[in-house]
Amino acid sequence: MPKLVNSTLRAWWRFSRGLTLGAQGVVVDKASQVLLVRHGYRPGWHFPGGGVERNETMLDALARELEEETGVSLNKPPKLHGLFSNGDNFPGDHIALFIVHEWDQPRVPPPNAEIAEQRFFTMENMPADMDAGARRRLAELFEGGSISEKW
Repeated sequence: MPKLVNSTLRAWWRFSRGLTLGAQGVVVDKASQVLLVRHGYRPGWHFPGGGVERNETMLDALARELEEETGVSLNKPPKLHGLFSNGDNFPGDHIALFIVHEWDQPRVPPPNAEIAEQRFFTMENMPADMDAGARRRLAELFEGGSISEKW
């Protein structure tokens, strides 16, 4: 059922928008661990975030999505790492990726249909089924890898 909902939503987004934009955050704690989420509707581990809605800025979308998915609230504006084409996954889609160092997590939402799990990972212990684009972004950020325009 979740796959049907996902494909139905994608068809609606494609019909209603020529381009889609998402905002995701690399939430880093004081021990340099990174917060990842596992969705209930797609495989693997991903950065928290989601779609930018009409009349919403990328930062507003990021703040809303972080709070909804993980309970993280921004204390200071995050730094934009880059804007990436996610067209190989979904034609016309782009992801704005922000680095989040100044944050609080006053609550941890319980698992639900959207976010099945959230967890902090060290760079040495990233999950094997982590999204390939997210893995490339971490290499850019923490290992000095060259920045790609594609997710």
